[in-house]
Amino acid sequence: MKFTSRAVVLPLAALYFLVPIGASIWFSVNGVEGISFDAYTRGLGTEGLTTSLMLSVRLGLATIVCGLLLMVPTLVAVALYLPGLRRTVEILCMMPLVVPPIALVAGVTTVLSWEQDLADTPFYMTFQMLRDENFPLVLVLVYTVMSLPFLYRSLDAGLRAVDLRTLVEAARSLGASRLQTLWQVIVPNLRTAVVGGAVLSLAMVLGEYTVASVLSYRPFSVWMVEIKDSEAQLSVAAAMLSLLITWGLLLLLTTLAGGRGRRRTPLKSGSESRDDRESLDNRKKTVS
Repeated sequence: MKFTSRAVVLPLAALYFLVPIGASIWFSVNGVEGISFDAYTRGLGTEGLTTSLMLSVRLGLATIVCGLLLMVPTLVAVALYLPGLRRTVEILCMMPLVVPPIALVAGVTTVLSWEQDLADTPFYMTFQMLRDENFPLVLVLVYTVMSLPFLYRSLDAGLRAVDLRTLVEAARSLGASRLQTLWQVIVPNLRTAVVGGAVLSLAMVLGEYTVASVLSYRPFSVWMVEIKDSEAQLSVAAAMLSLLITWGLLLLLTTLAGGRGRRRTPLKSGSESRDDRESLDNRKKTVS
């Protein structure tokens, strides 16, 4: 029964994911005169593509950093010291799935409209920094909120899979500070969960359109929508490029995480090994 279920589910799942991708690739290369890769060869030279793509990547990386700095210490503190708040934190982190992006950006727009009222205060420069066109920090803040559900689910599963309290007590008994325990003990054990949450957050940033469009910014997703009316094949080719970047980053992060996870403990020196052998021989003699 198990083999039969896999034989049915896996091909259906493969069709569900691969057929739309295959159809998109076929549309992007199917020209009037036959198969043509013009949409890919001249795509990188198109005005706005590289700029918008790099902006989205930078926004995605900043979102990942902000989200991890916020969520990892919070979830560790809740798991160790405040387990009664686990449900409350979960509900708060899931709220972005309930609130529509258009409602979220409407609230952000209202807050940004206070800028003119604060023209004579130090907060005016803060609003100017948040709305910088070269790197809009307001998008990073909004995307960090929108990525909370993905980070929470991934990190929560990782924390449940390790004996967190034992790891922390062992590290503290060896003299490690709280920061050292978090960075050198807990984070390495959450490597897979961190990678999963980071990739999901990056994919969300690369594909998000509503917030950036309403706030009049032009990251990669907005550029693809703007170009699709005049260059439909180029827009689809750009979407495939975005998918390829996400897959490539996922593969890279997974490889790096796996390589670090397989790193073995360094061999002991000759004197340490000799002492271990002598102690083992003494125990054998005592038993005999």
